[in-house]
Amino acid sequence: MKHQDLGALEGPVLLFGGPYSNFQAFEALIGAAQRLGIPARRMICTGDVVAYCGDPSATSNAVRQAGVALVAGNCEKQLAANALDCGCGFDAGTTCDLLSAGWYNVANEQVSQSQRDWMGDAPDIISFTHGGQRFGVIHGGVTDIARFIWPTSGDHVFAEEWEAVEAAIGPVDGIIAGHSGIPFARDCAKGPWINAGVIGMPPHDGGQQTRFAVLDQGKVTFHVLDYDVDGAVHAMEQAGLTQGYHTALRSGYWPSEDVLPPDLRRSGLANG
Repeated sequence: MKHQDLGALEGPVLLFGGPYSNFQAFEALIGAAQRLGIPARRMICTGDVVAYCGDPSATSNAVRQAGVALVAGNCEKQLAANALDCGCGFDAGTTCDLLSAGWYNVANEQVSQSQRDWMGDAPDIISFTHGGQRFGVIHGGVTDIARFIWPTSGDHVFAEEWEAVEAAIGPVDGIIAGHSGIPFARDCAKGPWINAGVIGMPPHDGGQQTRFAVLDQGKVTFHVLDYDVDGAVHAMEQAGLTQGYHTALRSGYWPSEDVLPPDLRRSGLANG
């Protein structure tokens, strides 16, 4: 379990996940950070630099060159290990599982050995202090890097992961995570659990904008990110990634709800 301590961060901290090979979205994020006056040294990515979209190599280079802190996601782990799949945790045979094979093959062909080495150096956990509080940053979970944790997950799920984080790095006042693609903040027994969301894919809400978060003065706020959607779709089409995720960038809805718990699917939201 590789741990990186960033020390004390003074001023707003920008939190984001899942660039997902969406180069246009990462470019827009850097622009948003500049407008907010947040330098790269106070930006933290919860992993999955490479995934569904069409520019895995360019996005990897951009994130690396920006110098933002990166915690390893399952995609970093798998590409660094030259694995044959993304390790996303999708159930075998589901639509999400089948669709993942397409984009992972494209990424596996385009990502260089140097980029794989960089991904392999990413820590499993990042910690930092901010406003007198200590935070731990992970991808999905510590018990399982690809664990999907939702805003509606049971209390025991958060408790298990909190215990695992503290067993690895000691006490924390808050946890920042990613992987699931849905931004949320939840008050847990020991403090806030913050999922910053992802910038590379809409949060299955029918809009094209993606999400990032800012931690400032002990509070987290979620921000929408506008970017060049047409450019990102074109890059996917050029890469032959036309199995469904390219339409999600425009429709705002994922091509399958297999991975979502029933209460977060469109039918569940309508009935809730």
